[in-house]
Order: sequence, then C-alpha cells, then structure tokens
Amino acid sequence: MPAVTVENPLTLPKVAAPADAVARPVLTVTTAPSGFEGEGFPVRRAFAGINYRHLDPFIMMDQMGEVEYAAGEPKGTPWHPHRGFETVTYIIDGSFIHQDSHGGGGAIENGDTQWMTAGSGLLHIETPPEALVMSGGLFHGLQLWVNLPKADKMMAPRYQDIRGGQVQLLASPDGGALLRVIAGELDGHEGPGITHTPITMVHATVRPGAEVTLPWREDFNGLAYVLAGRGSVGAERRPVHTGQTAVFGKGSSLTVRADEAQDGNTPDLEVVLLGGRPIREPMAHYGPFVMNTQDELKQAFEDFQAGRLGKVPAVHGM
Repeated sequence: MPAVTVENPLTLPKVAAPADAVARPVLTVTTAPSGFEGEGFPVRRAFAGINYRHLDPFIMMDQMGEVEYAAGEPKGTPWHPHRGFETVTYIIDGSFIHQDSHGGGGAIENGDTQWMTAGSGLLHIETPPEALVMSGGLFHGLQLWVNLPKADKMMAPRYQDIRGGQVQLLASPDGGALLRVIAGELDGHEGPGITHTPITMVHATVRPGAEVTLPWREDFNGLAYVLAGRGSVGAERRPVHTGQTAVFGKGSSLTVRADEAQDGNTPDLEVVLLGGRPIREPMAHYGPFVMNTQDELKQAFEDFQAGRLGKVPAVHGM
C-alpha cells in the first residue's frame, strides 16, 4: 500500500497553505468499530458515532480490509439496490468487479476508483474476480457514500471509471507528503472524479516525522480518516491512529503529521482527507436508499419490490 506512487515526490507540483491561513481546530476523534459487509468481508465503519452535521454531504464510509485472503476466502456482496446517492469505491490493493442492472460496471484494482451515481435507482453487485478467489491475496479499499441534493436524486444512473494513473499527484513543499487528488480540487489542482455535490477527496501518504498543512475551502467541512499508521492532526497535534476519524472545525487550512516511529506493518501514515459543501436538506436514510422524506423511502422500496429499479441479468441465473 498504496498502489499509485512516485519515486521522487519533489518532481510533483507543490501544495501548501498560505501563511495567513486559519488553522482548523480538531473537534472530535472517533474510533471506527469493526464489522462485516455483504457476504462477510471485514470492514471498519469510519463515520460511526459522528454527528451527521459534521459529515454532510457524506453519509457513510467503510474501510474494506486490509485483509490477506487465503485461497477460496475472498467475498463480495449479493445483488442489492441503491437510490438517491453516489458510491465511491477506491481499491488500494487487490481487485473488485462491479456490475449493475443497467449494464454498467467493470473491474477496478490497485489504485483505481469507481464512481457510481445511483440516482433514480439500480441493482448492483460487487464481487472479487475468479483469479483472486482461486489464489487468495491482499485486499484493501474504501467505499464512500456521497449524498445527492433533492434536485439530483432521481437523475439517470451513471458510472465513472477512474484509473489509478489518472489521479492528480501533488506533494508538500519538502516532499514529505504525497497527495493523490481523486475528486474535486486542492489548491486549484483538479482530480478526475466528476461530482454532483461539490467535494474534495485526497489520499495522502505522509512519511515518518513529516507534516503537511493544506489549504482547505472554508465552505467545506473537513474530515481525516487514518487508513494505516500513527500521527497527529491539527495545529494542536491531536493523536490519531489506524481506524480513527478526525473531524475539523472551521478554518482555511488543515494539518496532518506522521509520527517518527510507525507500526511495523506500514512504513508511512496513510490518510484519506475529505471535504464537501453541506447540502443542508432533510435526509431519510434506510439501508440502500437515501432520500429526503419517509414517503420517498417508502416509494423506493415499492419500486424495488416491483422491479422498477432493474432486473438481475439472466447470465447470473435469475
């Protein structure tokens, strides 16, 4: 980990917050509980216990793995519906295959991202490729759910396949941090992901002892989730470690620092930084549907049961 990197970050464009930037304070640090998703693959629930007012427009995020599967162990999800939001699946190690009832999907692996706008609704499945099931191997990724505003909830579904080589690579001025902009923009540098709800998604690798202070849009919230390693966040250096999420308060910059000594299984601090413009609309969320009202949730279930969100392709025996 991670799959997309460079030998010398000093060759990349540099990003740093201006001297007069207002540092965002750290409001909370929470630890993600562990659980299982789909057919039984292990996840950490990154946003569990965080008040939604700090998350909006994000709904949930699962860290999938990191797990070293034996042969025959890799698992996925069965066919399931979605409506009213977007799923962002970022595969750091290993591979996953997506398919939906509209004919979309494909394979993503080793730094790729698949951005699925469920919109008005579809059926969807995520499975490990046969080769991974047969041989076993390392699997590690993230799935983020991003809300859609009411005006876009019933838009036509679509996919974006973002290859690892398409992400915008940046660095801190001293080269101590490598920044992968997956979606949105950071200091004017655009990532490849096209978003309906304005957000920024960055995967940062921070070398031991290094610190990075990034400019951050004042109209966005700020979240930092630790994929691996140990470090601190904010000017106050609040300690964080693997599986923890930091929520930042208001300001125009955020700071992440890696401890000098890291865990034995990871050489660097690996952090996902998220920011988005809050939608500030009522949200009704149950299972695979994210709508604005209970009546809309009820309609989504009725449409699913009536087959109006699509049919499972016959190739899967249904």
